[in-house]
Amino acid sequence: MYLPWCWSSSCHATKPDMLNVHLVPHTHDDVGWLKTVDQYYYGDRNDIQHAGVQYILDSVVDQLIKNPDRRFIYVETAFFYRWWKQQSSATQQTVKQLVDEGRLEFVNGGWCMSDEATTHYSAVIDQMTIGLRFLNETFGPCGRPRVAWHIDPFGHAREHASMFAQMGYDGLFFGRLDYQDRAHRMREKEQELLWRASDSLTPPMADLFTGILPNGYNPPEGFCWDQFCDDPPIRDDPDLEDYNVDDVVKRFLAIAKNQATVYKTNHIIMTMGSDFQYENANLWYKNLDKLIHYVNALQAKGSKVNVLYSTPSCYLQELHRANLTWALKTDDFFPYADDAHDFWTGYFTSRPALKRYERISNGNLQVICNQLEVLGGPVSRKGPFGEGDSQTMKKAMAVAQHHDAVSGTEKQHVANDYARKLAEGWQHCQVVVSNSLAGLSSSSAERIYCDNLNVSVCPLTESSKKFSVNVYNPLAQPVNWAVRLPVNGTAYSVSDAKGRSVDCQVGVRNRGFAVNELVFQVQAPPLGYTIYFVSLRQDGPPPASTQPRPPTVIKNKFLQVTFDPDTGLLSSLSNLETKQTIKLTQNFYWYNASDGKNMDSSQPSGAYIFRPNSSTPFGISRTAKTETVQTSVVQEVRQWFAPWVSQVVRLYTDSRTLELEWTVGPVPIDDHLGKEVITRLDTSIKTSEIFYTDSNGREVLQRRKDFRPTWQLKQSEPIAGNYYPINSRAFIKDDEDQLTVVTDRSQGGASIQNGSLEIMLHRRLLYDDFRGVGEPLNEISSIFPEGLVVRGRLLLSLDRPPTAADTHRPLAQQVVLQPLLTFTDGELNSNTRLEVRELSCFSGLQAALPPAVHLLTLTQWDKDKVLLRLEHQFQSWESKRNSKPVTVNLQKLFSTLDVLGASELNLSANQWKDEMSRFDWTPQTDHSDWEVTLRPMEIRTFLLRVRLR
Repeated sequence: MYLPWCWSSSCHATKPDMLNVHLVPHTHDDVGWLKTVDQYYYGDRNDIQHAGVQYILDSVVDQLIKNPDRRFIYVETAFFYRWWKQQSSATQQTVKQLVDEGRLEFVNGGWCMSDEATTHYSAVIDQMTIGLRFLNETFGPCGRPRVAWHIDPFGHAREHASMFAQMGYDGLFFGRLDYQDRAHRMREKEQELLWRASDSLTPPMADLFTGILPNGYNPPEGFCWDQFCDDPPIRDDPDLEDYNVDDVVKRFLAIAKNQATVYKTNHIIMTMGSDFQYENANLWYKNLDKLIHYVNALQAKGSKVNVLYSTPSCYLQELHRANLTWALKTDDFFPYADDAHDFWTGYFTSRPALKRYERISNGNLQVICNQLEVLGGPVSRKGPFGEGDSQTMKKAMAVAQHHDAVSGTEKQHVANDYARKLAEGWQHCQVVVSNSLAGLSSSSAERIYCDNLNVSVCPLTESSKKFSVNVYNPLAQPVNWAVRLPVNGTAYSVSDAKGRSVDCQVGVRNRGFAVNELVFQVQAPPLGYTIYFVSLRQDGPPPASTQPRPPTVIKNKFLQVTFDPDTGLLSSLSNLETKQTIKLTQNFYWYNASDGKNMDSSQPSGAYIFRPNSSTPFGISRTAKTETVQTSVVQEVRQWFAPWVSQVVRLYTDSRTLELEWTVGPVPIDDHLGKEVITRLDTSIKTSEIFYTDSNGREVLQRRKDFRPTWQLKQSEPIAGNYYPINSRAFIKDDEDQLTVVTDRSQGGASIQNGSLEIMLHRRLLYDDFRGVGEPLNEISSIFPEGLVVRGRLLLSLDRPPTAADTHRPLAQQVVLQPLLTFTDGELNSNTRLEVRELSCFSGLQAALPPAVHLLTLTQWDKDKVLLRLEHQFQSWESKRNSKPVTVNLQKLFSTLDVLGASELNLSANQWKDEMSRFDWTPQTDHSDWEVTLRPMEIRTFLLRVRLR
């Protein structure tokens, strides 16, 4: 395989007849955690934590210059990018030389080190692309990372490994592993393995060599020489009383030899650094220089240990040269526990409002803003509404993927900062969207964004007598979507882009400030928009459409839902097309969060840890007070379980899914008990203690109660130890029935009882869990002084297992990438009505893409090039109809762009596909000029040269 000279010649020589100890100097710089990303960079608020990234990079570069043998790796491009911009041209030239010589090596290279449980794959790909593009354009091939470095995330997803493999990485190293799994792998010498990260992609396309580091990501005990460490320095003056070289060398050799007994080769790795270390790099390097010198000096006396400065890629190169066979793994590394009662499964749900805001931002900012910047052309960046900027949002979203951001494991003021950055980015993006829609529709009317529709607030719709609604659909297939708008009138007329009347209904609101709610269905074209026109017909008192009596049944032509008239709870769900019915009850419960007292362990629940003090949750109520709303557009059963828990069960006229819109909070703590709130679906499906969850929104994995596929589990936490991350969907099934639940954010879930599926919705805790964040997860604010109120949706579908994916795959994409609504106030000018009608519907595609194909990325790359990713969204086994190869013609794709040329890239767009090589594994590629074939679960990335029509 071809390697740039900086990779092939920068590694120090090793000795084949010795134990080679690779010392890897590094720092782990969280892009926000206890302090905000800005505070960490500048070294502000050191009263919270002493950390200043700019000083780390200053100090490391200075020390690398002084000794060409020294090495250092750096990970977080968000910080490095900021530091780089502030350097003089002379310093930049020096750093480029260090990179070219392999003395400073970038690993991972994304904007951040993303979380693996709560991130969506599309956002992970985007944040990796941003970071790797900067490194590529700044340093060339020598700046391109060869190793993924995920040392701190709290469990590891199979989809992440698959993505890393498709990005061209040779290997992955991480630090956190379940304590039982680690013990097993140490015994079997399987801490280095081959991870087969897809059951659909042909090996070795998603195969990734994976190494588990010996000390998390910290130095061996007694060998930390940072300014905040207490370990003694090497005192090597023999004339002094406290000379300690012999003792240091003896201890180091003992540690190295002991570590070698649990790894397979004569090469071992030691991470020499930790959180925000190397601010005074001289302390580290002076002692490491001495350690290497004195340990290696013993070789003259027969020692068989060789110590060297190294990097993960140099270490990986030696493992590859060993030419051994490695254990194969096909599942993932969830859940993670660091002790018997310490399962890190709480963060799957922590900060549910932030998790939802991040998911909305991913759709609005990364996808819609990017797409409209391309479709609108140059006017989108500079048009009637000013100069637009999508970069601010891209970087805010990239930072939000950090493993202490969307995970919900940061301090409250840091969570607020992540949300603020997303909001500011959206403001920049709105200019791009407004400019683009103005150009495409030939209308420069002001566009209004109602960002608070989730809490039923939109000042325009509440006050205007005439307005239009622009519905932009970011998917490559047409979409039907229910629009719900807060209004104060009692009768409205709605017409579509062709002037046809649209059925609409006004109902009484049960939330928000408006009196009523206007509901109607819209149909939006693929990768395009349509406009609906709304006019007030009648003011007056609210309509009396609710029925305060227990419901029995709601149904449409696809589904039938029954309720128990005595309890007001769901009792069954039927698919009328497939003639299948299951018993289905649903209710809300809470686990009493452990405070760590009066138990066999002092571990409480916290932002990271889920630890209930009982395996039986408390029911919130056995019955629900109900109210029924039935219209020609939608049927609703509104349920109240407690003052702090309510739900709307909703069935739209043309929907094949049942919507459960839940509202939870403020979670009461007047009883001094922390609470972890769940909803549980109990069914007649015979699940055999098995359920299924997605991995980062893509491939689905099987989960079995009290079981791990690669080691014998000793279960010590029957609830928390069976929780898994649910990113976009989970399901239970037997031979006849499959019930799928699509979520609107990342959440934790489990199947504790046969036929059941529970999902954690909200957490309010009174104690810290001693994992560093230093505060309880108790979210309050000026808006919610009594505690956070959270609203969300679960979408249920009932299908036969062989066809269930045909429903849940597109449904999950619709929830992640929901349509964007923008509003224009006022009455249309009659002189331009015909013109407006003609421009009121637009699609950026010549035709909708097949159901199996998802348009994952469409973003401006440079002046005349756009980046395109097409994805096959079905696994190879899950659909007779759609789990087949699909061919797309790139030249016949877009309606507004002429594709003049296409070049294929790797997944992260930092290497040409035909030049990408990974240790002995080269993926197969197609060599057609325009026709692109996608196989199940395959993502293909292209740089298109285009011309706007």
